[in-house]
Amino acid sequence: MTPDTSPVRTPNAHDTTIDPAGMRVIWLLLVAAFVAILNETTMAIAIPALNVSLGIPPELGQWLTSAFMLTMAVVIPTTGFMLQRFTTRQVFLAAIITFIIGTAICLVAPGFPALLAGRVVQAAGTGIMMPLLMTTVMNVVPPQSRGRMMGRVGLVISLAPALGPTLSGVVLDSLGWRWLFGIILPIAIIAMLLGLKWMTNLGETKHAPIDVLSIVLSAFAFGGIVFGLSQIGGHGASSGGVHPVVVIVGGAVFLGLFVWRQLVLQKKDDALLDLRIFLSRNYVIAVIIMAIVSLSMFGTFSLLPLYLQNVAGLDPTEAGLVLLPGSVIMGLMGPVMGRIYDARGPKTLLVPGTILIAAAMFVYSTVGTHTPMWFLIVVQIAMSLGLAGSFTPLFSASLGSLDRSLYSHGSAALNTLQQVAGAVGTAVLITIYSGYLHAGEQVGLSIEDAGAPGTQAAFFTAACIALVPVVLAFFIQKPADQQVGAGH
Repeated sequence: MTPDTSPVRTPNAHDTTIDPAGMRVIWLLLVAAFVAILNETTMAIAIPALNVSLGIPPELGQWLTSAFMLTMAVVIPTTGFMLQRFTTRQVFLAAIITFIIGTAICLVAPGFPALLAGRVVQAAGTGIMMPLLMTTVMNVVPPQSRGRMMGRVGLVISLAPALGPTLSGVVLDSLGWRWLFGIILPIAIIAMLLGLKWMTNLGETKHAPIDVLSIVLSAFAFGGIVFGLSQIGGHGASSGGVHPVVVIVGGAVFLGLFVWRQLVLQKKDDALLDLRIFLSRNYVIAVIIMAIVSLSMFGTFSLLPLYLQNVAGLDPTEAGLVLLPGSVIMGLMGPVMGRIYDARGPKTLLVPGTILIAAAMFVYSTVGTHTPMWFLIVVQIAMSLGLAGSFTPLFSASLGSLDRSLYSHGSAALNTLQQVAGAVGTAVLITIYSGYLHAGEQVGLSIEDAGAPGTQAAFFTAACIALVPVVLAFFIQKPADQQVGAGH
C-alpha cells in the first residue's frame, strides 16, 4: 500500500472548488471522528449493565465516563500546538492508532481496572479527532463553501451523541457490553487502513519547543474543572474525601496560571494555546453560544436516559429509540443547513435554532411518569432541528473570524470549552435530579414519584440557561471572506 503524502493545496478567497485530495482527507476524518464520538456516548445507558456484569458499585462505574471526560479535557487544549508542530498525516495516524489500542483493551478487558485503562487510551485518541477535523476543513475548503462542509462536521457532533444511546441499548439487550467495542473496533481499523493510503499532509509544520509547564498547567486546569464537575454530577465527592468544589476551585487557579503562561509565550509565538483568538468579537460570541448549546445537549443526553428508564419505565432499547428519529432528521439536515448558511448567513439558522432548543427544554420541564412516548419523540425532533441549525453557523462563523495561522488554536479552544460546558450541563442537571431522588427517599417516595419533579426542575433550569443563546444569536456576523460571491 503506497501512501499519498503530497501536500493539499490551500484555497484562497476566490477559489470555488475543493482539492480532491483535500476532500478525501475530510471524509476520512469525518468517519474517524464519528466513530470516536459514537464510542464516547455509548456509556450513558451501558453503565448500569456494566455495574452488574463487573460486580462494581455505581460510584465506581461512573469513572468509565468521568475518566474519559477528564482525559479529553487534558488532551484537547494541546491540539492547537500539536497541529502546527506535526503533519496532518502524523496526527491522524497517532490519534486513530491510539483509539484502536484503547478499544481493543476495552474489548478483552478481564475486569474494571483494564476497562477503565482502555477508556482512558480511547479518550486520548478521541480528543485529537475533532480539532483535527475542524482545522482541516478551515484550511482545505474555500470560504464560500465552508458552511456546507461544517454542516457535515455538525452532523458528526450532533448525530454521534444521539445515536450512541440507541446503539448501546440495542447491543446491551441482544449481544452484551463487549460488543459495544467489538462493533466499533473493525470500523476504526478500516479507517486507519484508508488513512495509511489516502491521508495527505496539509500546510507547513512549525518547529517550536514544547513548553512542558504549559502542558502541566493545562492538565491541572481543564482536567481539574472537568473532574470536579463530573464528581458533582456523578456521586458527590471525589476520591480521598476532597469536595468537588475544592477541586473545581483548584482547577480555576491553575487556569489563571495557564492563561498567564500563554500570554507570556505568545509574545514569541510559542504558546501552547494562543489566546489572541479571543480578540475576535465574533469568535467570542460564537464560542459562548456554542458552550451553552453544548451544555444543553450533553446535559439532556445524560438526564434523558435516566428519566426514560427510571421514571417513564422504558427499557434500554426503548429509551434509545426515543432519540433515534430526531437523530436521523438531524443527520439529514446537516448539509442542508450548511447550504443555507453559505447562501443566507448565520442568523437565518441560528435564531430559530436556539429558539427551538430553549423551547424543547421548557417542554421537557413538563414531563412526568405518564408522558406518552410519541410526545417525547416529537420534542426530541424539535430539539434536534435546533441543534442542526445551531452547530453549522457556529463552527463556520467562529473559526472563519480568525486568521489562518490561528485556526488550530481556535479549534482547540472551541472543543475544550465544549467539553467543559458538557461537564457543566451534566453536573447541573444530574445534581438537581439526584437531589430530588434523595429528598424523596427520605420521605418514602418511589424513584418514579421523586424522579418526575426532579426531571422537571432540571430541565427548567437548563431551559432558562438556554435563553442566553437566543439573545446572542442576533449578534453573530458572517466572516467577510465567506461573503464573497455568496449572494449578499
